[in-house]
Amino acid sequence: MFKKLLTFILLQCATSITFAANYLTFTAGEDGSLFGIEENKWRADVQYSTDGGETWNQLNPGEMVTLEHKGDKAILRGENSTGFSYRDSKYLYFVMEGSIAASGSVMSLIDGVGESLTIPNDYCFYNLFRYCTSLTEAPELPATELTAACYAGMFYECTSLVKAPKLPAKTIVASCYQGMFNGCTSLTEAPDLPATGLTYWDGSCYERMFQECTSLTKAPALPSLTLSWNCYSAMFLGCTSLKEAPALPATTMEDFCYSGMFAECTSLTEAPELPATILAEKCYGSMFRECTSLTKAPTLPADSLVGDCYAYMFKGCVGLTKAPVLSATSLPIRCYQKMFQECKNLSEVNVSFTKWEYEYNANETTDWLLDVAPTGTFICPKALPEEYGANRIPEGWTIKYLDEDNAVEDINGVDNRVWTEGLTICVRENAGDTEVYDLGGKLVKKVRGGSTDPIRIACPGHGVYIVKVGNKSIRVEL
Repeated sequence: MFKKLLTFILLQCATSITFAANYLTFTAGEDGSLFGIEENKWRADVQYSTDGGETWNQLNPGEMVTLEHKGDKAILRGENSTGFSYRDSKYLYFVMEGSIAASGSVMSLIDGVGESLTIPNDYCFYNLFRYCTSLTEAPELPATELTAACYAGMFYECTSLVKAPKLPAKTIVASCYQGMFNGCTSLTEAPDLPATGLTYWDGSCYERMFQECTSLTKAPALPSLTLSWNCYSAMFLGCTSLKEAPALPATTMEDFCYSGMFAECTSLTEAPELPATILAEKCYGSMFRECTSLTKAPTLPADSLVGDCYAYMFKGCVGLTKAPVLSATSLPIRCYQKMFQECKNLSEVNVSFTKWEYEYNANETTDWLLDVAPTGTFICPKALPEEYGANRIPEGWTIKYLDEDNAVEDINGVDNRVWTEGLTICVRENAGDTEVYDLGGKLVKKVRGGSTDPIRIACPGHGVYIVKVGNKSIRVEL
C-alpha cells in the first residue's frame, strides 16, 4: 500500500512539473509534418516528447520526428546551461517539413523547463530556425539579458512566419538582432523594440533585422537619441510594402549608423527628419537608395561633413524634384558621391561650397547628378567655377547665384558693420533696410532702416546666410 501511495505521489509531482514547465512546443498544422535538428560542427543536448512529457527521447542530428496528425504536439527541452550554439561557425539549427507552429519558451533548450530569462553565451540561438519555411508561428523569446549575436539570423528566410515574437529586452548588445527576420516575406508586423540609449559597443544590433520583409507595412519606434556603429544599417532594406518610416530623433551618430536603412523601400513616401548636425563616416550612405515613391527629401542641417556621409543617399529616387539645401562650404572625400544619381525628375540643387574639391585622387561629387532632369536650376555661390558634367553642374541647367546682384562680400570686408554672436547676426548703424535670407532664398527677417542702435537677428540654425544691408550683400556663415 505504501509503495502504491509513493508511486502515486511521484507521478503527481512529475505531472505537476511537466504542467508547470514552459517547454518549447511544436504543433503540426497539417498531417505528416516533420522536424529535426542539424549540426554545424557543434552538438548540444536536445530531447523531445510526443506524449506530454511521460517519455523523453534524445533528438540526434539527422533524425526526423513525424507528427502524424494535424494538432499533434512535441515538446522539447535540453540541459545546456553554458549555451546552445557556440559561434557563427559552430551551431545547431532545426529543419522542418509540412506546417509547424512553435510556442512555449525557447529557453527550455537551456534550463530544461523554460524559466530562465538570461541567455548564457554569445551566438546562443544563432540561425536556430534558418530556412524553416514551414514555421508559421515563432516561440516565446522571454530573455531580458542578451548576449552578442544571440538571436542573429534566428528566423532567416522563414517565409511562412506572419507574426514576430515579443522582444522584451530593454538593454541590447552587439549584433543581438542582426538579420533576425531577414527574408521573412510573410511578416506583416514588427515587434516593439524598447531599448534606448545605444552605445558604441552595441554595433550592428539591428543590422538587416527586417531586410526583404516584403509584407511589412509598419516599422517599430526607434527612440534612441544616441546610435552605435552600423546599428540600423540595412534594417529595412527591400521592405517594399513599408510606407512610413519611424521617427529618428538621434543626434549622436557613429559610422554606418543609417547606411542603407530604407534602401529599396519602394512604397516609402516620406522621409523622417534627420536632426543630427555632427556626422560620422558613411552615416547616411544609401539610406534612401531607390526609394522610388519618395517625393521630398529631409532637411540636412549639418554644415560640416565627413567622408562618404551622403554617398548614394538618394540614388534612384525618381520622385524627387528638389534636393535638400546643401549648406557645407567644404567637401571631404566622396561626401556627395552618386548622391542624386538617376533621380530623373530632380531639377533643383542648392549648394554653398565655392570650389570643386579633390582629395586622394577621389572626386567628392563623382556622378552625383548623373541622369537627373534635362533642365533645372543650380543655385550656388558666385565663386564656384562654372563647370559642367555629371560630376559638376548638369548640362542644360541654369545657374542662379545666391546673390542675384553678384555683389556678395565676405563678412570680413565690410568694415565691421556685420558680425555674429552664436546663431545671431548683428548689424551696426542700421542706415538702410536690412534683410537676411537663407540659401533657398527664403526671407528670414527684414528690419527697416533708420535706427542708430545695432540690430540682432536670430537665425533658425547653422548655415550660410545672405545679409543685405542697403545696397550691399554680405555672405555670413554661422
